[in-house]
Amino acid sequence: MDVAEYEAADARDHMVDCQLRPNKVSDPRILAAMRSIPRERFLPPELACRAYVDEDVPLANGRVLIEPLVIARLIQLAAPTPSDRVLIVAAGTGYGAAVMAACTPHVIALEQDPDLLKIAWAVLPSIARSVAIIQGKLDAGWPQESPYDIVLLEGAVHDIPAALGRQLNANGGRLVTVMAGRGRVGTAVLAEPTPVGLRAQPAFDCATPLIPSLLPPPKFEF
Repeated sequence: MDVAEYEAADARDHMVDCQLRPNKVSDPRILAAMRSIPRERFLPPELACRAYVDEDVPLANGRVLIEPLVIARLIQLAAPTPSDRVLIVAAGTGYGAAVMAACTPHVIALEQDPDLLKIAWAVLPSIARSVAIIQGKLDAGWPQESPYDIVLLEGAVHDIPAALGRQLNANGGRLVTVMAGRGRVGTAVLAEPTPVGLRAQPAFDCATPLIPSLLPPPKFEF
């Protein structure tokens, strides 16, 4: 292990022990994954030094690498089991998919931004080989492989796209995302399918940016 690798490993330990464990992240699979996965590889080289800070790291086109605590708690909220089939929407550069793959190997990472996909395609195969990386529109999901036991949106939304709810397993499926609130703070929710649509239950407050391509179209006023 060279100096850079040693420093990164030390930073991962600090992230887990000082950011995650004191803040209600207790799933040993998530903690072990985030202690071992080189988060810096999911960033452009010029941003690698910010990989382990406790904040979002800005990426291209209004997207971010989500703060470690937020992605850890969202995955924990989804409560993945080894047999669950998972669709991650707005997977970005693939870090969240890599962490999820430590809990279940059946993970599809859906992204439409070519700049982010370039990083995901370069990094994920060597870190989480079981993850399938798909390029497609985020609001359409990936119905070809549905139903899913878990749908995880990596970012905040004002409204959950209807297509994603339809791709959930009717028996035990769950969708996890952050619903944007007023100001910066939103609410992480766990949504489950019912005969009349998704029923979302608030889980905890958190702040993460909106997913730009899932924003409602602008309204024109005359």
